[in-house]
Amino acid sequence: MPESTASSDALLAVAQFRKSRRSDNSGSCVDVATNLAADHHVVLVRDTKAPGGGVLAFGPTAWQAFLGGVRDGEFDV
Repeated sequence: MPESTASSDALLAVAQFRKSRRSDNSGSCVDVATNLAADHHVVLVRDTKAPGGGVLAFGPTAWQAFLGGVRDGEFDV
């Protein structure tokens, strides 16, 4: 995980996931945990349908760049 000194298990234990506002009813949904960005410099993303599966970790700067790209239409979403 980017730049955090905490273990991944410890971060997952305190992550507060919420369903993305961009999720829809087609089953293409993700959960996002942004509560760790300030203290641990990480934003976590997981598949809503498989919360026990893998988790992607982004640094806050990379996450903001991704969100900007989505808003600017860079991706087919």
